[in-house]
Amino acid sequence: MKLPIRTCSNCLNRLSQYNPGTLCALCSRSTPALRVPDGAWRDRGVLEALAAWEFGDLLRRLRQRSGLTQTDVRSLTGLTQSFVSDLENGRKRLGSPEALIDLLNGLGMPADLGPYLLTPFKVTDRKPPSDIPDPELPWTVNRMVASLEAAAGGATVKRRKVLTALGGAGLTRYVLQSAVAPIEPVVAFAPDGTKVTKLLIDSLQTTTDELRRQDASSGSGTLADTARAHLQLMLGLMKRGSYDEPTGRQLAAVVADTAIQTGWFTFDAGAQGEAQRLFLGALRAAHVSGDPRLQAGALSYIAIHGYSTGDPGAAVSAARAARQISRSRDAPFLHAMLLTRQARGHARLNEGDRALAALDEAQHLCEEGSGEDDPPWLYWINTGEILGQRGSCYLDLGRPAEAAAAFAAARGVLKRDETRTHAQFLSRAAMAQMRAGDADVGCSTGQEVLSLVDGIHSARLDEHLHLMLLEARRFGSTASARSFLERGREIMKERTDT
Repeated sequence: MKLPIRTCSNCLNRLSQYNPGTLCALCSRSTPALRVPDGAWRDRGVLEALAAWEFGDLLRRLRQRSGLTQTDVRSLTGLTQSFVSDLENGRKRLGSPEALIDLLNGLGMPADLGPYLLTPFKVTDRKPPSDIPDPELPWTVNRMVASLEAAAGGATVKRRKVLTALGGAGLTRYVLQSAVAPIEPVVAFAPDGTKVTKLLIDSLQTTTDELRRQDASSGSGTLADTARAHLQLMLGLMKRGSYDEPTGRQLAAVVADTAIQTGWFTFDAGAQGEAQRLFLGALRAAHVSGDPRLQAGALSYIAIHGYSTGDPGAAVSAARAARQISRSRDAPFLHAMLLTRQARGHARLNEGDRALAALDEAQHLCEEGSGEDDPPWLYWINTGEILGQRGSCYLDLGRPAEAAAAFAAARGVLKRDETRTHAQFLSRAAMAQMRAGDADVGCSTGQEVLSLVDGIHSARLDEHLHLMLLEARRFGSTASARSFLERGREIMKERTDT
């Protein structure tokens, strides 16, 4: 059942399904009668509560010093009045980065107070294991380079070493830091080193874009090592190059984009631990670049990693935090993409209403068209992609007939020149059709998939093929299933042998 579309009573922009009020957060904060004075934030007790992460005490002190009611806080933040009351009285805690960001943004926390939130994360004398991306280490340029050198297989960490995944509370903390850590100046490591010019940066970006294009058509199997070498070259420029502040941030932006793509190629090749290390390092590079769209992009891949590896709660948190970070940008396509990542997390958590509400909002944003700040690397988002994600959510929710209908609607608008992506989409459509009981149509779609996979190197696609063939075995007595399974076994053997 579709939720009704609600709009802000002031600016008429669409309200999030998580906002029970009548004003969007921006309009709420712009209302003169509802604001926390800067002086209230400077109160000693407020600052101590902020540094100690005692948000109930923080909220109570801010209200006392600004004259706001709990109802006012609800209007400013979108949090329910009952939650605000429970928070102040110690019965509830803020359990996710997006809830904390909602609260602090809604209350208008001054930007220069962000470092107070990092107090619990300050570096201690404890030396962390070298193979774990420790969230207690600072968000500095040096740390970004070191993190990505390790993730990309530098001298400090053997590339084939088994890596420990970051999840749960540790991942939540890491995501939160990316939103609140101050951005340091970018200073060249070697002022007399190789001069980094705009032409050089453009050339590096062109290489990354071409690798991205090849992945969409042929898969990542032959790209991960090339991308890793490309990333290491750029990290060398960060360490040994000569550049000014603006150029350094531009270089960090290309590093972030390349690290995201390298992580994706690695993930598509089946190395999930290594991929997460690259995504986490990419988030650091995006932070250094100062571009919230790149931060959102890195978080979107952290979300994919989460819902694909059994941590769907992390997917929801990462996607929502990404939307908060990029909230001031005119980027409807970016927000639509993030909502699909959030929806997949909700679906894996069996939160059907939330998943479908996020998809409805994504569809609405996509129909608005591209915004002025939508990034060029998001060229692939369209209504077909959102319909395909809806089909995947229905599959996860155990609603195969609705999944098959969504995939059928998506076929007419999805790009077919991106062969790997198209093959994965069709494999999910085939599974939906078979689970809905239509074996002949499902096996026919499966035959289409098998005709596309030659020359595509992708562990994730192989997993999709395996699941699709496993689904067809339930209908082994039918002629269409027997023919499909026989051809599928031959192709899977060929893919295993190569």
